[in-house]
Amino acid sequence: MTIKEVAKLAGVSPAAVSRYINGGSLSEEKRERVRRAIEETGYRPNPMARTMRTGRTDQIGVIVPRIYSDSVSQIVAGATQKLSEHGYMPILGCTDHSIEKEVEYLHIMQEKQVSGIILMGTMLTPENTDAIRGCRVPVVITGQNYEGLPCVCHDDFHAVRELTRLMIEKGRRRIAMIGAPDGDIAAGLNRRRGAEQALLDAGFDPSAMVCEVSTFEARGGREAMNRLLQKCPDLDGVVCATDTMAMGAMAALKEAGKRIPEDVSIVGVGDSWVDEVSSPSLTTARLFFRQCGEEAAGLMLDIINGGVEDMTARTIRLRYKIMERNSV
Repeated sequence: MTIKEVAKLAGVSPAAVSRYINGGSLSEEKRERVRRAIEETGYRPNPMARTMRTGRTDQIGVIVPRIYSDSVSQIVAGATQKLSEHGYMPILGCTDHSIEKEVEYLHIMQEKQVSGIILMGTMLTPENTDAIRGCRVPVVITGQNYEGLPCVCHDDFHAVRELTRLMIEKGRRRIAMIGAPDGDIAAGLNRRRGAEQALLDAGFDPSAMVCEVSTFEARGGREAMNRLLQKCPDLDGVVCATDTMAMGAMAALKEAGKRIPEDVSIVGVGDSWVDEVSSPSLTTARLFFRQCGEEAAGLMLDIINGGVEDMTARTIRLRYKIMERNSV
């Protein structure tokens, strides 16, 4: 069975069948006819022939900072589903938060002739910036808003601003923060600035907010919380840059004899399943990670198929939702 035979059965041109297979633009009526013809015949494109013709495989590289993360798994799931619907298979690379590995994967995936790369952004350095901008294949960034690159990001600033405002409305006045490094613009700098802005809006001095930087593991949040308690034993509110940090911080507060939320309110960012079953359940900002992956894959398909004229200027900023539970 060839693409020409499928086209004849569907009553369309071979080019229309090709556009359908590659996720290109096609009328709904033609799309349905091609779908039925492919279903009837069991036609499958020849990947080797396509690679020889285009110099690209039906594979999309997906580079992540870690794999043991609820947010990462949701993004990968969203991207994978969208890509598979259009005949592309993701190839996963995990950097373990190493910029050197990130750059290495960018080079390796191009050598393997992937059609594009979806990169979960963390730190932006001169080294990986040069590697990203030097890629011969399209690159879409998730989680960060990098100027001049197609990105899907979250509204980190306003999410944390609203969470901090909620704690202030509940009467909290001595608010501290467990944050990510500022080099991570989204999770670090923007979320810290959101908390500071809420304090400023309420008439407080944002520079008085004590901050401790944590790793992205619960252990890091626990250690950062212990440092905060040494510096500010009378704190009554803690803003955490991620839910995982918040889980570690809650453990440290309990060990210190602090009641949540009677003595200390605490919030996180992300919204994972554990937030609802923790004791107390965690107030957080839900970020739509699966949608992030879907949107990133959609941008990638648009670039590959030439569906948008200027993809370099395209940024999608996703909404958030405050999930008020029992920790505030």
